Amino acid sequence: MNATPTIETSIEPHAPHWVRRAAFPMLAALFFLTQASLGFAVYRANYWLAALLALVSSHLMHSMLIGFHEASHGLLRKSRLLNEIDGIIIGIFSLMSFSLYRAAHQLHHAYLASERDEELWPFVHPHMPRGTRVLAAVLELTMGLLFTPFLFVRTFLRRGSPIRNKQLRRRIWTEFAVTALIWTAILTVLAVFDAWKYFLWLHLIPAWLAANMQSFRKYVEHVGLTGSTVNSSTRSIVAEGWVATLVNFTLLHEPYHGVHHWRSGLPHPELPAHAAALEPHQEEERPPFRTFGAAVHDLFINLADPRVGAQWLGVTRTTRQELTKQQLN
Repeated sequence: MNATPTIETSIEPHAPHWVRRAAFPMLAALFFLTQASLGFAVYRANYWLAALLALVSSHLMHSMLIGFHEASHGLLRKSRLLNEIDGIIIGIFSLMSFSLYRAAHQLHHAYLASERDEELWPFVHPHMPRGTRVLAAVLELTMGLLFTPFLFVRTFLRRGSPIRNKQLRRRIWTEFAVTALIWTAILTVLAVFDAWKYFLWLHLIPAWLAANMQSFRKYVEHVGLTGSTVNSSTRSIVAEGWVATLVNFTLLHEPYHGVHHWRSGLPHPELPAHAAALEPHQEEERPPFRTFGAAVHDLFINLADPRVGAQWLGVTRTTRQELTKQQLN
């Protein structure tokens, strides 16, 4: 279903440094080390240290969620089986069906910023009242841990769901059932051993923060943009310096988001090599942002009226397709 266009860049692709290729395993190791340290800090009742470690853990949980996204494209692991296992495990602890996320995310790529883009509901619908869109933004940015699963479950259960394949729907239901069983077991163990304090510090607080970080990054990438091309409907950030390098490393190079939409089959370490695709090709497009702060500012000035897609300006799907063909020529 992936209809994402491709574009050739003037930058010759090169093999990324091994550190970039090893980003996810390194981040996963740091995450488990942080969790162990956090558990020890809670055990010793050192809650100032626990609060600091919880912030670090939440950022690394956000990294795991981006790994979940990579797995949905089959790019997290070379082994297809291990890729599926990682995706399912991360999905279980994120209250998300991996198969459901993958199916809905394919729609996001195939129908980017159009009314058929399920991930950007309700901001892609011009008939949706502003109050409803603002409420959705508030909930997603503050309660992403619950709103994000709701968004995908809505796609799955609503009348006229685009996810119609019976075998796929059975697999999604199975993943939901497995998630429910595992969480029932976890909560039972917590109750038996009265370990709620550890659950709060090691999972609930970091997960709540990580989910909100995920929502905020999604908004930086798309919300407030009403362009009709890939580059004008995504915010990409091409920043320089060691801080930017570290942030890109921990975010698996997601700030090069337009490149990912141009070439969704590229593993994350290779995205920076194709940054030339982010340069403007149409009048409506702007160059990529050179700082993270500039991209966040651009989101904030559009957040009072959250909307996404050229349909807000009366540009039809046909026009979008024509503009895409022009950009590829």
